[in-house]
Amino acid sequence: MSKPTKVEKDPSKDMAEGESALMEKIAAMPEPYRSMGERLHAIIKANGPELIPRVWYGMPAYAKNGKVIMFFRGVFAQKKERYMTIGFNEEAHLDDGNMWPTAYALIGLSEAEEAKIAALVKKACG
Repeated sequence: MSKPTKVEKDPSKDMAEGESALMEKIAAMPEPYRSMGERLHAIIKANGPELIPRVWYGMPAYAKNGKVIMFFRGVFAQKKERYMTIGFNEEAHLDDGNMWPTAYALIGLSEAEEAKIAALVKKACG
């Protein structure tokens, strides 16, 4: 008996399905998180085009090589929070000496914050 062949995943299908699920999560967020989530998604896509969008523990997230490297949330367990949180997992390799942040609080998005987030996404993808 021959071994069954491995079915290859279609990356474009994963990307489309993940993005659809992620956008549903963002659309369900109350304002101002919805607008910030939409802008964050655009920044992340522009600066990490290889990242695969997905929903991870109910939050919009982005994966590389099958592992989630970053996520954000503005609502946790249906409770509106005071600020949106952008977080990075260890696969993001944001190491900087003996201590570095892995999550950031966000209450607004000016050009300065957008530039910082873009730089973090690029470093996380590197």
